Amino acid sequence: MSIEKKSFGFAEGKEAELYALKNENGMEVTVTNYGANIVEIKVPDKNGKLTDVALGYETAAEYAAGEGNFGATVGRYANRIGKGHFTLEGKEYNLYINNNSNHLHGGKVGYNKVFWTVAGFGGGNEPYLMLKFIDTPSREGYPGTLTVNVKFTLKKDNALEIEYTANTDETTIVNLTNHSYFNLNGAGNGDILGHTLKICSDSFTPTDEELIPTGEICPVKGTAMDFNTPKPIGRDIKSNYEPLVLAGGYDHNYILGGDREMKLAAVANADKSGISMQVYTDKPGIQLYTGNFLEGDQKGKGGIYYEKKATKKAKAAYITRKTTVFVLKRSFTPIHRTIRSFRRVCLRPI
Repeated sequence: MSIEKKSFGFAEGKEAELYALKNENGMEVTVTNYGANIVEIKVPDKNGKLTDVALGYETAAEYAAGEGNFGATVGRYANRIGKGHFTLEGKEYNLYINNNSNHLHGGKVGYNKVFWTVAGFGGGNEPYLMLKFIDTPSREGYPGTLTVNVKFTLKKDNALEIEYTANTDETTIVNLTNHSYFNLNGAGNGDILGHTLKICSDSFTPTDEELIPTGEICPVKGTAMDFNTPKPIGRDIKSNYEPLVLAGGYDHNYILGGDREMKLAAVANADKSGISMQVYTDKPGIQLYTGNFLEGDQKGKGGIYYEKKATKKAKAAYITRKTTVFVLKRSFTPIHRTIRSFRRVCLRPI
């Protein structure tokens, strides 16, 4: 129904802007042009009270300093590239190593740490914001200059639609997603272990101790990874099941299929607020992440510290604090390695 702009403070010496999209149902989504980060998602709970279900910070400076990727637009390549190395069209590329011995979420300065240009916005029944960023090879070492647009649209039916488009002047690899953390009882309001979750997937890609895919595709049936029948996130999270032990919780790519049709991927229901979230995507994978690497030192909105859920140890991971959040990222098979059975996500010049 409307879109409003205001200052979001300063990041890296430059003023950031905050855009609030509102529909006729009272739902509100705020996005900043610094990092194309989603700052708030406010939806009515079962009593009609607006509830912010997305974790985040209160100022642009905090987004610049923060390490949690809250609400982040992630690129050029979301998730991990093993050893920061890949070969494309006969040429080898070595990227910045920022996660153990791997490249994570685009490298040293991801898309969530740069200013985006506002390419368009509008009000009406379905307000939208279009942001644009031009990524050059000199930034992180990826081939080609990539022009990326991300469009956030707040629909009449309380859907938040995120649409990514990109073009390149040279063959490159691309995997874009959003990294919002959710607590459907309200950001910072207890844990999400009681949230009921359904994931429409029959298989997942297990990983090694550094969360790089092993090359296997494993069925979820009969394991703690199975969310085809809705169940609380916390029901099996402490299971002595190797993929969960290695990751310190859920941090896994679920396979949705490669038909590229828009489809229901996941449904989450809060145990207290009555808020429900459905995730639709045309991508072949969805990643479930339960905030395993939050260290409890990230102070978010309202002065709340977002707590760590698990201690990650090789062969031994135990729940040590509250599981306060979960992330559902839609993407291609998100953790990359030189494995022939996995498709490389290439974008070529038109």
